[in-house]
Amino acid sequence: MIILGIDPGTAITGFGLVEYLGNRYKPIAYSCLRTGSGLPLDLRLQRIYRGLQEIIARYRPDSMAVEELFFNNNARTALAVGHARGIAMLAGANAGIPVAEYTPLQVKQAVAGYGKADKQQVQFMVKTLLCLQEIPKPDDVADALAIAICHAHWISAPGGLQR
Repeated sequence: MIILGIDPGTAITGFGLVEYLGNRYKPIAYSCLRTGSGLPLDLRLQRIYRGLQEIIARYRPDSMAVEELFFNNNARTALAVGHARGIAMLAGANAGIPVAEYTPLQVKQAVAGYGKADKQQVQFMVKTLLCLQEIPKPDDVADALAIAICHAHWISAPGGLQR
């Protein structure tokens, strides 16, 4: 099963494709989509959508996982991230891919075994689980891979999510 993990954002949308077989993870591709801060929001969202369409067409993932929006003190930032989440989910839905959502707590728990793990612990576990030489950068990419690993964890757990 190939899982596309997405860490949405309007400036940087991280993505990570992970193949999950049995209890083994294999990284397929990972990077990020960047949009310029000088672009209007509608054009930024369009670039994210088109970029995700290209990724989906190239790698043909079986499922997609997106991080849920967590409460942010900056309402404007939260709203922008919400737009990017919607675009990511739309790209998956339009491609006929099941889309799952996970909270940051669920991602941390699945990857690091502790729901309050810090960013460095999660990044170290992503590197370890995927047998990578180094932690993917920027952080959004490591987060996207963690989201894909989380999805694999939840769908493989007894009585887990079946999408």
